[in-house]
Amino acid sequence: ETYEVFDAIERRAWPELKDELGDLLLQVLFYAQMASEAGHFDIADVAASLNAKLVRRHPHVFPPQEGPNAGRLAEAADAGAVLRNWEQIKQGERGSDSIMDSITPGLPSLLYAHKLLRKAASVGVDPGDVTASLDRVDAASAQLRDGHDDEAALGELLAATVALARARGVDTESALRGWSTRFRARFEQLERQAAADGVDLRALDPGAVAARWDASGDPAPAPHSGPT
Repeated sequence: ETYEVFDAIERRAWPELKDELGDLLLQVLFYAQMASEAGHFDIADVAASLNAKLVRRHPHVFPPQEGPNAGRLAEAADAGAVLRNWEQIKQGERGSDSIMDSITPGLPSLLYAHKLLRKAASVGVDPGDVTASLDRVDAASAQLRDGHDDEAALGELLAATVALARARGVDTESALRGWSTRFRARFEQLERQAAADGVDLRALDPGAVAARWDASGDPAPAPHSGPT
């Protein structure tokens, strides 16, 4: 259901988004009802928990507070200080030793890497600016050209790309999804043109298909949904 919401957002399909958000909301209501029938919590508890969390983790927005977060960043602070404080509060709530504990390993790999870098940057371990990230991309590409271990070198190249995206203020998952949307649109355009010409792409030799591909041109770029 979440991926269907993403798809509707990227296509700016507002009527569909309304329906997809309803489907997603149904999951929240469904599991809250199951928990209520089992005697654990109900939907009101879910909303109250969210409200308390928002206040607890944002003392710079909701001062003053009671408890361990009282007075923290009550005055205006820069974005970096706010993020570091938020990470410290979240880690304290979980009682964990690592700020990475809140990142689910089951996330898609690009999104997972993006979140790892973001968490590390929140405490000062940053992969660097655009120039440093481009240098990492060049170094990883050179390793591949020199015949280094493909999996490790490709992993480094992808990680460098994620770092570059962060430095540019771009979400890698959204960027790749946008490219995929444009690629699919161009390929489907190629298919439609071939069908209009009475040509079966599967019957052509690769050179002829490549020529048609080059002539197809890029369709209009899809709307960008921005970072997630």
